[in-house]
Amino acid sequence: MSEPLPSVAPAAASWLRLPDVDRERLSDLLRRVLAHGSLFGMEDTDRSLYQWAWENQEAVTDFLKLLGLETVWEHEWRLLQTIPADAALLLRLKLDATLVLLTLWYELDTAIHARGEAPPVTISVESLNDSLRTKFEPLRKSMPAHTRLREILALAQRKNLIRWEAAEPFEQSTITIWPTLRRVIPFQDLEDWTRHARSFTNEAAEETPASETP
Repeated sequence: MSEPLPSVAPAAASWLRLPDVDRERLSDLLRRVLAHGSLFGMEDTDRSLYQWAWENQEAVTDFLKLLGLETVWEHEWRLLQTIPADAALLLRLKLDATLVLLTLWYELDTAIHARGEAPPVTISVESLNDSLRTKFEPLRKSMPAHTRLREILALAQRKNLIRWEAAEPFEQSTITIWPTLRRVIPFQDLEDWTRHARSFTNEAAEETPASETP
């Protein structure tokens, strides 16, 4: 005698009964958050989709949980952000990209807590490069060149961590740092950042081949 099939999880079962138009909305939402990590309802392209998600907040949260994604809602920002609960879903970054994101986190936190600015925070590429060299001087050989930095910024933008607009000269390009970065790199405060950055720098410097060190 065959065993009964396992029951469908309640969240999944409820969505299976959705009208076609809502199933299309759910499909759009999944593609968006899996590709970008979050959904910004303040942007024209995502406004109506975010509103639909907000109206179905509990069910959307349950469904994303089935995919191993924790959800954070900030309705003031019209923001739905997803955080992988499973380490296998985390973004794997090269050293230079990690240095850039760590520096952007520092600049965002400093602007909010030291200068009292409200997010998002805007800096120039020139300021980013200066901050990179100051904070990670032992790893100066790993600092990204212009072409590589463009690639890293483009990746951060696809993941809804920043917005940036290229300018000439490149150093005058503007980077807007979104608060989503604070959850992707969840340091408690600047002291926590400093402790982890120091440890990360020491480990990365020890792994650098002797022929590459100055």
